[in-house]
Formats: sequence, C-alpha cells, structure tokens
Amino acid sequence: MIRFRLAELIADKSFKERRVVTVSEIAQATGIHRATLSKVANQPGANIGTEIIDKLCRYFGCQPGELMLFIDE
Repeated sequence: MIRFRLAELIADKSFKERRVVTVSEIAQATGIHRATLSKVANQPGANIGTEIIDKLCRYFGCQPGELMLFIDE
C-alpha cells in the first residue's frame, strides 16, 4: 500500500519557515482542490494521479519518494 507523507511535509515546511502552512494555502498555490489534499493526507492508500504528485513535489521541493512511502501489508 502507498502511504502519503503529506502531513509530515506540511509540518516540516511549517517548522522551516517558522509559520503555519495551511491546506488552503497549498490548494491555492498548487491548484489542487482542498478535498483532494484532505484525501491524500487522511486516507491511507488514496488513489491520486501523477499530475497531483507532480504539483505537490513542486510545491514542497521534494522527490516522489519523499512524498510517498510503500508499506508492505
């Protein structure tokens, strides 16, 4: 199963920038709907397309492997 590390990336960015990074801010900056971001953050194994992965990697300045983790069930 693929697990997304969105919550961890938000926490890391908030810490580095010494401010609160909100889902609304990410949605506005990336063009990804808030409901989709919520699904990625809260539903293990959420099915999202590569376009969204690309936008999130661009926003966080990370590689896909930093955004996603494979967990063997």
